[in-house]
Amino acid sequence: MARGLTDQEALPAGFDPRNRDRDDLYGALTQLRSHGRIVHSPQLQAWCVTGYEDIAAILRNDADFSARDHKPRPLAQLPPDVEEMLSSWSGESASLGEMDPPEHTRVRTVINAGFTPRALRGAEADIRATAVELLQPLAGVAEFDLVAEFALPYALTVIMRFLGIPAEHHQACLRWSDHKVQLMVGRDHTPEQLREYATGLRDFGAFARQLTAQRLTQPREDLISAMLHESPHGHRLTAQEVASLIPTLIITGHTTLAQALAITVRHQLRSPGGWAALVDGTVAVADLVEEGLRLDCPVVGMYRTTVREVTVAGQLLPAGSRVLLLYGAGNHDPARYPEPDRCLPDRWPAAAHLAFGRGTHYCAGAALARAELRIALEELVGRFPRLSATPETAPAYRPTFPLRALRDLRVRP
Repeated sequence: MARGLTDQEALPAGFDPRNRDRDDLYGALTQLRSHGRIVHSPQLQAWCVTGYEDIAAILRNDADFSARDHKPRPLAQLPPDVEEMLSSWSGESASLGEMDPPEHTRVRTVINAGFTPRALRGAEADIRATAVELLQPLAGVAEFDLVAEFALPYALTVIMRFLGIPAEHHQACLRWSDHKVQLMVGRDHTPEQLREYATGLRDFGAFARQLTAQRLTQPREDLISAMLHESPHGHRLTAQEVASLIPTLIITGHTTLAQALAITVRHQLRSPGGWAALVDGTVAVADLVEEGLRLDCPVVGMYRTTVREVTVAGQLLPAGSRVLLLYGAGNHDPARYPEPDRCLPDRWPAAAHLAFGRGTHYCAGAALARAELRIALEELVGRFPRLSATPETAPAYRPTFPLRALRDLRVRP
């Protein structure tokens, strides 16, 4: 029988994923799980779901859970002019992540047409060439930051070329992407900084609309043109819908991929014999990609809202309840993964992890991301068989919960 919230079942006061627990997040998630499969957080103003099966079931249940309010909410009250720019910068169309069926189904069908196996096979040579191009100048240095000097430019270049966006616009898109993250989950910004970020987003939206207008009259062999001119199963997108999708594809297509790569490399370098096991083939690269995504996924959680009264893990939630699906906790659920805190690449193939979500909103670019991670690791191993990490007291993560982002990763080739 469903039950209501008791004081004892509320989130313990010590859980603070946006501050103190940021660097030891998985230790905090383990403690959180000990309080139940679903726990209410007054600080996050949401019900936190920690169990793998519960999270997967919610992601497959579009009837009871809406993605309309899936994003983290700004941590502070925004100035009115910033609020206005945020509400209008991307036009009238919703982003893919906040759509529910059947609207989501129509848009996703068109996007999927650009991520076919044939398109991905055709992109592999270009992805590898991008990795080689970025790694070549790093071979002669004593030390470099793998995040800033390889992972981020690599992931950004790949998605930008897939979309067909010229190189001269890459740095602006990188800057605008960070503006979006800072507005949603950043901390302690001045009103002037917030206005700078919002102005950047307004420019991002204008750039996307200009790019869309160009592809309408001059289509190319790229994803933007495919979304504008193809109609798989009779589904079509308007120019405004495509323009709204472009920033989302850029942001999600490079930020999480870059962090997944950096976090996986860091773990191997910090584990005794970890990098050598990759070099000699003891650990298969493809298996490490999956285990790395499970062990420390770059998106720790995503929000949903209950459409009607519903029960989750025995807890009755009224309509309009905000639910945080903690992918990171689900990926460390001992009921699903034995020894969940250990990196065990040989556990694959196994049941899918939650790093790419599940159900309707399963990541459209999952296959591309896997190819990027595999190729990047192959090239790093081949070029830097003695790669090592510089000494550190502890990993430092950016204050961007629920996004998991290393500030840097200093390595020696």
